[in-house]
Amino acid sequence: MTSKISPLSKWALAIGFIFLIFMTLLRVVFFEHFKTAGYSFANSLDAFLLGAKYDLRLACAIVLPLLLVGNLHLTYNANKKLTLLSILRLTLCILFCVLIIFFLKNNKAGAATIYAVIALFAIIILWLFLKKNCNPFVNNTARKIWKIYFLVAAILLVFFYAVDFQHFDYLHQRLNASVLNYTEDAKISFGMVWQTYPVVKLFFVIVIIVFIITLLINKWFKMINSSSSLTGKSQPIFSIILFLILAMGIWGKFSQFPLRWSDAFSFGDEFKASVSLNPVQSFFSTLQFRHSGYDEKKVRRYYPLMASDLGVQKPDSNKLNYERSYIFSDSNAAKPNVVLVICESFSAYKSSMWGNPLNTTPYFNELCKQGVFFDHCFTPSFGTARGVWATITGIPDVEIVNTASRNPAAVDQHTIINDLTAYQKLYFLGGSTSWANIRGLLTNNIQGLNLYEEGSYKAKAIDVWGISDKHLFLEANDILKQQASPFFAVIQTADNHRPYTIPAEDLPEFNKKEFSKDTLKKYGFESNEELNAFRYTDFCYQKFIEAAKKEKYFANTIFVFVGDHGIRGDVGNMFPGIWTAYGITSEHVPLLFYSPSLLKPARVNNTCSQIDILPSVASILKMTYRNTTLGRNLFDSSQNASLRFPAKAFLFDPEERKIGMMTDEYYYGKNLLTGKESFLSSKNNEPLPVNNATQNDKKLLQDLTDAYFETAKYMLLNNKKSSAH
Repeated sequence: MTSKISPLSKWALAIGFIFLIFMTLLRVVFFEHFKTAGYSFANSLDAFLLGAKYDLRLACAIVLPLLLVGNLHLTYNANKKLTLLSILRLTLCILFCVLIIFFLKNNKAGAATIYAVIALFAIIILWLFLKKNCNPFVNNTARKIWKIYFLVAAILLVFFYAVDFQHFDYLHQRLNASVLNYTEDAKISFGMVWQTYPVVKLFFVIVIIVFIITLLINKWFKMINSSSSLTGKSQPIFSIILFLILAMGIWGKFSQFPLRWSDAFSFGDEFKASVSLNPVQSFFSTLQFRHSGYDEKKVRRYYPLMASDLGVQKPDSNKLNYERSYIFSDSNAAKPNVVLVICESFSAYKSSMWGNPLNTTPYFNELCKQGVFFDHCFTPSFGTARGVWATITGIPDVEIVNTASRNPAAVDQHTIINDLTAYQKLYFLGGSTSWANIRGLLTNNIQGLNLYEEGSYKAKAIDVWGISDKHLFLEANDILKQQASPFFAVIQTADNHRPYTIPAEDLPEFNKKEFSKDTLKKYGFESNEELNAFRYTDFCYQKFIEAAKKEKYFANTIFVFVGDHGIRGDVGNMFPGIWTAYGITSEHVPLLFYSPSLLKPARVNNTCSQIDILPSVASILKMTYRNTTLGRNLFDSSQNASLRFPAKAFLFDPEERKIGMMTDEYYYGKNLLTGKESFLSSKNNEPLPVNNATQNDKKLLQDLTDAYFETAKYMLLNNKKSSAH
């Protein structure tokens, strides 16, 4: 009798099932032990289903090496040369090793881990060339090695869950890599653990559970090994199918992006998110953020300066209070709507508002003449994820290793958007919010958010970033015109990004332009594709505003346009030379408040930041709000008017490890690695005078730059929502 499924595949399936059942049972135990009033299995079923996906991913990851490596063995022909099948097997093994190394490197796993993986695969290949078989059902040594592998996996898994339960009991957070920080004070930490937790009982529980798992794994091996099934010709096909199924289980979902920890926060419920998370994934997802944190001594040192600079109404250096409350009478019956457009790569010097001869954004230029246009706006850093973070939270994203949106420890954030209590909240993105884990930031922190992303629209995706910006704007307009109550909507564009796709349906009306390479380079563009993608954004803005003007909501709506970031490049004579020399072009973006019936046109030259948008919006709306971060109201000239630099923008470059501050007069920058400083005019190319006044200004900017940097690091982890939200 033959079997279509090989013994190796059967054992892999059995082991995966054992680990999956174990993790499911512990999820039920976690829920029953930590749940509070109002939570039941029925109303938490969605959390359990998502949790099952996390558990399945881990179970697949544990057994995938068995299926891949266990099927590897080398055979030779009569000439003692490797057969073609053996060469393919060896190539697959090496490729798998390369992919793992790439994954580890991409996730900042560290050189030691990468070297260990290389050494492991070198041993496997050496084993193969010694004509040994990695299949435990064929080779006794391989059998012992695989049983040891699963024993270690079981010990680690049970240990992770044991620590996770105690970690949540103590901090009300699932296990994350910050627990490793306790090893720096190992003696004290171990003493606390020994005196607080039943360490001995936990040890015996771990031993018993590991024994049961190992017993089941070995029992299944004996059962499968003792079966009398013969090898079937279709076994390799089923092994490949099983391999693909396991790979899909690790990916986690049928989507462009894999299953991520941020998906757990789509519930907008902290406990349900905790129920769904897998502690192993939570730990490794936060491993690269282990040293993300702040120096409390420095934060406290700079607190008086920051409290004064921000206008904190009730300074408290002990509690590190940064809150400012602004109260308005609720007398505005017809509350204005808000549409905030976060514009992909909207680099200032490439656009028409500063006189670029290629005139890429003529329509937006006309809008700027009709609205309140801030021509010295800067993003705190480069990158879309950092730009969205700064806009929504009011905190510069000063994570160096990765972005704050990818840090599970920073997922809980207060945002002024929630203070707009009378407003519907909507967010439109043409692609998936799984990108950069933005979904976690949005759904976990914006109360009652209506999120529209890939799959929510009638239009079809045109590239990796989803539907075209034109269709994004038009479909958003169709939804906005149906709103019966005031709304705060965010529309995030994407077309001005590689691969610079312009839909064929728009080409007859859009009319591409082409310039010589010299002309393109002179005015800030690398190619005609980039130029036309930039022009296409202007085309889309026009389509949106023209469509909105036909709707009732337009007259009572404030449209806010801001670039998510700029692009490095040569500004020529359009700006001072420091824009090019110090990469300031990557952070200089347009900021426009447009509402013909509500705002008087003005061009404002004062320096401002992306983080200032939400306080300004709330103030225009005359909505009472609570500001706990670093932004300010751009429409209140009296706010902090006594300061030497009331108008300023903090800058951060994670690649070059630089921090800085831009003001109406100066640019100050400092390299965090070398300590090298720059202090230059932001108005022109003239050298700064050397006198006491200039030196005093430099010293103040030194302090302000360090203060903003240290405070931002603190706020990333300490700007949590209030219980009211």
